[in-house]
Amino acid sequence: MASTRAQQPRSPSIRDVARVAGVSHQTVSRVLNNSDAIRAETRDRVLAAMEQLQYRPNRAARALVTSRTRTIGVLTAQRSHYGPAVTMQSIEDAAVSRGYSVTTANIAEPTDTAVRDGLGHLLDQDVEGIVVIAPQQRVFDLIEELGIRTPYVTMRSSVGEDPTALWVDQMEGARLATAHLLDLGHEYVRHIAGPQDWIEADARMQGFLREMSDRDMPVVPPILGDWTADFGYHAGRELLRWRDCTAIFCSNDAMALGVVHAARSYGLDVPGDLSVVGYDDIPEAKHFWPPLTTVQVDFAELGRRCVDLLLPGDDELLRPIDIVPQLVVRGSTGAPRKR
Repeated sequence: MASTRAQQPRSPSIRDVARVAGVSHQTVSRVLNNSDAIRAETRDRVLAAMEQLQYRPNRAARALVTSRTRTIGVLTAQRSHYGPAVTMQSIEDAAVSRGYSVTTANIAEPTDTAVRDGLGHLLDQDVEGIVVIAPQQRVFDLIEELGIRTPYVTMRSSVGEDPTALWVDQMEGARLATAHLLDLGHEYVRHIAGPQDWIEADARMQGFLREMSDRDMPVVPPILGDWTADFGYHAGRELLRWRDCTAIFCSNDAMALGVVHAARSYGLDVPGDLSVVGYDDIPEAKHFWPPLTTVQVDFAELGRRCVDLLLPGDDELLRPIDIVPQLVVRGSTGAPRKR
């Protein structure tokens, strides 16, 4: 009886591609390596042969010849959340468009051991660069302490001068949200923040506090949440029990959804009795009822800029412009009713 191995069809090789395209295998290799010495007609013929044979380059073999793996590594701690998920997808799309693949190390908890193991996993694959998507400052501090030689890009939440970082001005986004509520005439605004150890949550909370302070408005300490709609609902129930605020700014859209639910559970109208602002502008935000006023962050652009900054040969993009969030006004905010 023939073995299972003998029955399996052989994967097409570079010489098979060369035979179908009517060129030498050296020419196919030059096409794979994006050589400028190949005529467009020849390149198209080789690419058509690859597609016909469903040929997939052996990256390991190519790496031995070129000393390049054409692979980007991503160290991420919270891919399940909206912002990191969209950023990650954009990184993958941008990398593929440049002929790179992406490998990921997902750490469940941002401990020193987990970060070291995650980085080690990526470096063992000889990645040419690393993007770090992490919510805690200690992750970035540890990476700097390790002094890794592979180029890397981090994402931060307030403007700075670190040449390895892309900056999203989360504080400014929170100020926009808070200023919007104050400009509508709200004097009693509460804030439901994200988890205390998240950089984004802290930056958004600081933006809220600074805008309130600059306007000389009364401030009650923010409530520290966990990003979930359930938390927003229960926190909203507590805040609205005493009716001591007319507006609530939430650090993300999910908690804002919970707050709207809490208001409805008391028979309150949004925005007539309570204005609510979220943050992130998730795709569902415009379908809340009422549609949610929120702060939009272009996470897809953030992912593209990570790749622009990381890959070689893009000198004009070595320091991309910082990303500034934008306020999106919808139906969940309005002027407060007179008491």
